[in-house]
Amino acid sequence: MFFAQQITDIEKPNEQIVTENTTVKKELIKSKIIGITGGIGSGKTTVAKYLIHLGYPVYISDIEAKNVMQQKNVLLQIVEKFGSDILDTKGVLQREKLASIVFNNPEKLSQLNAIVHPAVKQHFIEWLKNNQDKPIVFKEAAILFESGSYKDCDFIITVTAPMQQRIERVMKRDNTTSEKVVQRINNQISDEERIAKSNFVISNTTLKETEKQIFEILEILKNK
Repeated sequence: MFFAQQITDIEKPNEQIVTENTTVKKELIKSKIIGITGGIGSGKTTVAKYLIHLGYPVYISDIEAKNVMQQKNVLLQIVEKFGSDILDTKGVLQREKLASIVFNNPEKLSQLNAIVHPAVKQHFIEWLKNNQDKPIVFKEAAILFESGSYKDCDFIITVTAPMQQRIERVMKRDNTTSEKVVQRINNQISDEERIAKSNFVISNTTLKETEKQIFEILEILKNK
């Protein structure tokens, strides 16, 4: 039975991790960095959580980005760019309000990314240093390719699922309509684009089959 698709044709990963102020030589980081990505509703977080269950360190970018955006220096930059109206009465960032500003506005989104991405990358580097005794670590990110973070990875896994299954998952999770889910999917890069830059593909249709594919990939990675 086919569990996981391995792709051998891929761009060579970057040899160093770079931020505006920090460069971490890959030879100083002994861990293999494995990127996990996929479109909305594909189940990449399910894969990440199962890897955590198995004892692997996993950096879940969306969760970490939310925390980073509440850091004082980052929050001040966001407020300076988008105004104090994006904060609630307690000074907490209203993410939904900020999302409504940048959604379908490439210029505003670019401004936000210019603040958040470097801060998240710096945070990831510190996390990586704290886990460098681990032979394999994972980074889950919806925009792994769009942000350029894929260049930090030694190998990349793309998680896919049938379109209708993705739509139903997100409708149930976010209590939204199919039309809104499709709009969000269309705003992302396609699975074909992700797969072209990936080493492995997990087809996430059932939990049992997904777990089998994860184990197969882990066995390959352990021998790399």
